[in-house]
Amino acid sequence: MKHLFTPYEIKSLSLKNRVVMPPMCQYSVTAKDGIANDWHYTHYVSRAVGGAGLIIIEMTDVEPDGRITDYDLGLWSDDHIPALARIVDAVHQHGAKIGIQIAHAGRKAEDAELPVAPSAIPFDENSKTPRALTTEEVEQMVEKFRLAVRRAVQAGVDTIEIHGAHGYLIHQFVSPLTNKRSDKYGQDRALFGTEVIKAAKSEMPAHMPLIMRISAREYVEGGYGINESIAFAKEFQEAGVDLFHISAGGEGQIAAAGRPGTHAGYQVPLARAIKEALKVPVIAVGRLDDPALANSVIGNEDADLVAVGRGMLRNPYWALEAATVLHKEIDAPRQYERGFPRD
Repeated sequence: MKHLFTPYEIKSLSLKNRVVMPPMCQYSVTAKDGIANDWHYTHYVSRAVGGAGLIIIEMTDVEPDGRITDYDLGLWSDDHIPALARIVDAVHQHGAKIGIQIAHAGRKAEDAELPVAPSAIPFDENSKTPRALTTEEVEQMVEKFRLAVRRAVQAGVDTIEIHGAHGYLIHQFVSPLTNKRSDKYGQDRALFGTEVIKAAKSEMPAHMPLIMRISAREYVEGGYGINESIAFAKEFQEAGVDLFHISAGGEGQIAAAGRPGTHAGYQVPLARAIKEALKVPVIAVGRLDDPALANSVIGNEDADLVAVGRGMLRNPYWALEAATVLHKEIDAPRQYERGFPRD
């Protein structure tokens, strides 16, 4: 019987359990020029000590103006590699695997002097109006994603996640609300995403799985729903995605109008729908902090992995605590064994 603490394998990624720490921006004011620092080191390594099977480093951007804020991580330079490699090596020492989310904020780049986007449509009334990328610039953006993935691989990560959700650049190209282009990237709104995926795969070892995070539903009038996301996810799968990380919404014009998500597990049906339609493994995320609920998502085969975000912000040792509550076997650090009794 599958449960939260059974192992999981996909290609060369072998996880000791199905608990994922999803990417969550730290907005660390001590971050300089996109380089990870001691805060990031402690943040990620403590979750490895705490028993997570897979840790995904926060949204890491392909150019300086691709960051949400100037306090975010980047991979536009080889200078970023050593600090990330230090985190990767330490996480591995504590028995966890680690990936990184590669992204560009597009029109949601708050500190960019002039953000860029598929079309010149601002995020909201308080945001800057972005400049629409030219066709050539979109092609150059694909290359920036490729080079960022190359650097992530050099840093030693076990998997790559491409960020195609939450209203950031790839999502902006997919959404009919934010992509009003007339060129090839408007005629096929999934094209930019598929080109990024193919570029990423060209830099990844053949045995390394590629994850893609998508918003499976936009929750706003004129936005897409699950049928549309199944269609573009199929294109992404054919381009090379091995595992989908299923979220929803995106704020602003592609926001969760009516504020869904007030109940636990509200995105799980979306994960199951993608899993069943594409016959593809998925990560479920969204208010899954309760161990019994997270365990049921695996046991009921709604998803293959469960991401616990805010729960791990509150408790670095969420996985150890969940195993104790569920009476499941997990290897706690010898120094902490007395705190996590099994009897």
